Amino acid sequence: MSLLLYKIFLWVYKTGIRAVSPWNQKARLWINGRKDPGGTTSLLPNTGKGPRIWMHCASLGEFEQGKPVLEMVRQKHPGAFIVLTFFSPSGYEAVKGKNVADQILYLPADSQKHARLFIESCQPQLVLWMKYEFWYFYLTELKARNIPTLLISAVFRPNQIFFKWYGSLQRKLLKCFTHIFVQNEESKTLLGKLALENEVSVGGDTRFDRVIEIAENSTDLPLIKAFTASEPVIVAGSTWDEDEEELDHYANSHPLVKFIIAPHEIDETHLTDIERLFHRCIRYSSWEKKVHASAGNPTDSEGLNVLVIDNIGMLSRLYRYATIAYLGGGFGDDGVHNVLEAAVYGKPVVYGPAIDKYVEAIELAESGGGIIIDNALEAEAVFNGLLTNSDEYLKSCEASRKYVYSKRGATEKIARYIQEKRLLTN
Repeated sequence: MSLLLYKIFLWVYKTGIRAVSPWNQKARLWINGRKDPGGTTSLLPNTGKGPRIWMHCASLGEFEQGKPVLEMVRQKHPGAFIVLTFFSPSGYEAVKGKNVADQILYLPADSQKHARLFIESCQPQLVLWMKYEFWYFYLTELKARNIPTLLISAVFRPNQIFFKWYGSLQRKLLKCFTHIFVQNEESKTLLGKLALENEVSVGGDTRFDRVIEIAENSTDLPLIKAFTASEPVIVAGSTWDEDEEELDHYANSHPLVKFIIAPHEIDETHLTDIERLFHRCIRYSSWEKKVHASAGNPTDSEGLNVLVIDNIGMLSRLYRYATIAYLGGGFGDDGVHNVLEAAVYGKPVVYGPAIDKYVEAIELAESGGGIIIDNALEAEAVFNGLLTNSDEYLKSCEASRKYVYSKRGATEKIARYIQEKRLLTN
């Protein structure tokens, strides 16, 4: 891809966003969040005595991946001023107002002017980009200013544009990073073919550190506990229409098995569709009112076996209540969602076959903690097998937990690099 084609792509993308914004909320948020050209008038001065650090994440998933690194930086450099930017509204809207950084912003749209103004105003001593973000003008501006820039928890595959004959622009962007921490040896080998051996190391995936932290510090959810009681529980997280259609028959035909469904999208249309599929279901918001009305002891919950989560932010803590976890996305084009959030609790994790892009889903299945299904009949067989064969169940539980804990430590590797290279030492 040439720079001219890249500029055309940016123009087409922004034009498309504006075109759909009148009826698409995410597009509208994307535009409104970038009213300040360059983001400069929103940036606060660094009032602390420590270094200024900029972390950029595409969306919420990448932020969860980067959060252990931010916490590590704050611990080792208490006076650091941290600027956190997002490309997607789904990341920014979920994190804004939370005490995770000194300032949280949308990343201004990529352009030579925006990149220059933002970086001049931000004045970062260290830049941390998570996994998949390659904006030409920002990266080349950082490179020109010799600002240390790290790419963290990246994964590379042979079919990506970096390794195609027409990927010269993208290869140039890889060389803008001071150092690239990849998740596996395969990624390092691929980058080695681009003469990047000295700038790449296998750091692992910081998501393992993050899910371990969440699991070890998770708190009780009394309303969930009240719903599940002592029945076997299947927690289905980040589900799409395709997933729910694979699960509804089992839930409807097994009233003694409790289901907790946390859909990926919680708009009213999707929630209504779920209620049509599952015959004995109740929304979390309605269940909350029922429990409070009964002073914490609901007496009319008999017959309900499906709880539909109609809020954001609970999912990572729901898996602790699961007997079996089901991860959505595996029957869609984008692939399965984060299997680690469930596996860390030592649960068998069931998901669909779209896993090619997700190393952790493949490895979890190879370990015995993950179980891949192709249809509803296989789902029923797997659920019944796990719920009736205690040896099979316990073996899968142990495999899940062991796999996650064997992969911890990526954050510490990054911290050691930053310290050894004195990137945050004045």
